[in-house]
Amino acid sequence: MSKPNKLPKFIRPSNKSGLANLDDQKINVSKLLEGDERIGDEVRDLRKAHDMTLAQLSKQTGLSQGYLSQIERGLSKPSVKALHSVSRALGVTISWFFSPVSDGDNGLQDVVVREHQRRHLTFNTGITDQLLSPNLRREIELLRCIFPPKSASGPEPYSHQGEEAGIVVAGELRLWIDEREVLLKAGDSFAFESDKPHRYDNPSDEETIVIWAITPPSY
Repeated sequence: MSKPNKLPKFIRPSNKSGLANLDDQKINVSKLLEGDERIGDEVRDLRKAHDMTLAQLSKQTGLSQGYLSQIERGLSKPSVKALHSVSRALGVTISWFFSPVSDGDNGLQDVVVREHQRRHLTFNTGITDQLLSPNLRREIELLRCIFPPKSASGPEPYSHQGEEAGIVVAGELRLWIDEREVLLKAGDSFAFESDKPHRYDNPSDEETIVIWAITPPSY
């Protein structure tokens, strides 16, 4: 008997729609590359979260596996051009790889995320995801998802590995699981196995904010 196909890790349909904030025009990438020693860790974490091998990343970026491996191990610093290629292949902006450090964090930048330093992505759907977890190395990731009025994950349900849970902190979220529909309002929470076909939208004329936990991490 053939084994069932392995479900992919989490890929939010809005991610597939493409990024709205691609330019990174406010970032002096060259200067950041000079002083940030954690770029390799961030590249490796995101690649693994995407279930992507070095060979696959090499094919998508045109960079050699050896060079990518050296970047991830901190043996080589990427050029600006190389980091742009890597960011596009992994579906983020180049700013993703530079997680800020505050003076008062006392070396706990892998534990603490300051509100004004959250990494975030805005997609063409209008949905914005803010990463509340300091990195993608743990068994769970935490997101703050902002849904403009009438925004949606997409018309088709999707499924993936893992589990997810969340709480609506503002507005309304309409959630379909196995085509069962429920309307959640501020203060309502949810949890379900992600292998069940699901989709969601903001049916209201107001902004919706959801704190969303996903395991395994796969941003």
